[in-house]
Amino acid sequence: MKELVRLFVQIALMRKGPQDLPASATVLAATAAGYFLVSCLVSAALPPIQGPWFGHLVVDVLFTFAWYALLLTILRRPERFVQTSTAVFGFQAVLSPLQIASVWLIRQFAEDDAWRFPIVIIGLAVVVWMVAANARILKAALEWAMSACVALVILQTIAGQALLIYLYPGKGS
Repeated sequence: MKELVRLFVQIALMRKGPQDLPASATVLAATAAGYFLVSCLVSAALPPIQGPWFGHLVVDVLFTFAWYALLLTILRRPERFVQTSTAVFGFQAVLSPLQIASVWLIRQFAEDDAWRFPIVIIGLAVVVWMVAANARILKAALEWAMSACVALVILQTIAGQALLIYLYPGKGS
């Protein structure tokens, strides 16, 4: 287990890739559950902010599974689904505490002129890091140019956010 966590840290640091993971549905399920649990714990530990964060997280996990299953099937690489999805959930489990905390801080200090800019810069750095790590995973899975993989990750992010807006309309989303 420790070795797998270390591998996910290496993937988040962009030193390893999905090819370094076992092609195991059990490891994929455990990694997705780990990502879900880490995200729940971090979200629950922070003082609450309005919005259905738990529902967003459930949709995020299901959407991620569906996105990579569909993407890799369309691009005729379904055999890479397990390792690619495991890598995505694994690096997200490592980086989600930073991402969740940065979103929380941005919302907390939205009206504070002294803190708003530095916190938004930190949040942007986390987003860029996550896009780069995810694109690197896709590059290994698809053997495409990095720019095309970055575009796919951005498309995935936009599609996921659009789905959340559709499912959770209103201010609280």
